[in-house]
Amino acid sequence: MRSDVFFLLGIFFLVVLFRRESRKLLSSSPSVGEWGWLGPEPLVDTHSADLVMTPSLPRRGNWLTRAIGRLLYRLLGWRIEGQLPDVPKLVIIGAPHTSHWDAILAVGFFLATGLDCRWMVKREACDHALGGLMRWFGAMPVNRQAPGDLAQQVIDEMNRSEKFVLVLTPEGTRKKVERWKTGFYRIALGAGAPITLGYADFERKVAGIGPTIRPSGDLEAQLAEIRAYYSGIPARNPEWF
Repeated sequence: MRSDVFFLLGIFFLVVLFRRESRKLLSSSPSVGEWGWLGPEPLVDTHSADLVMTPSLPRRGNWLTRAIGRLLYRLLGWRIEGQLPDVPKLVIIGAPHTSHWDAILAVGFFLATGLDCRWMVKREACDHALGGLMRWFGAMPVNRQAPGDLAQQVIDEMNRSEKFVLVLTPEGTRKKVERWKTGFYRIALGAGAPITLGYADFERKVAGIGPTIRPSGDLEAQLAEIRAYYSGIPARNPEWF
């Protein structure tokens, strides 16, 4: 019951934030300029949101949480495209990551599609009143002080699970970096999971699912291919990508 209250409070604050900021992000949309923040036509292709999911993937939420996620996308004038692979275990990376809006779009995406995914957070971050809400949204507390490799902790967790989707940002920060972190690749390779390339295209206002690759062990070659794919995706702050 307590976690449900925190979940509803979190959704309320997200809606307030989206409502306040939506005019700024939607200022370039003719339909919004003419009709206001809701618009006369649907701004989210709900059919596409339904097509993202495949039978083998883990699911979370219900019709209400999916409706909330699609409403958030409608407020922003964004849409969803692509389809995830039909596998029970998956590593999804998201790029370019140059803004706090990337995280908000990701939350809306996972709510709208009903995908049950995990993202790593230090254990202490969940030891407070909102810990239940964070876990519902997929937070996976990890012990950074524990002996051994952090990537191996996640590999072990994936291997113990029947279904598991992990989401990571390979840049590791919103600022420009010369070299991406490679933990996502090591985790996927160790768990025998494919890597799907997720993106937020701020020019087209599309959050989507790109190609999926199988890690071969040739890190440098495949990382170069991944970065080449993302080089064509417009970021919120291009100078940081």
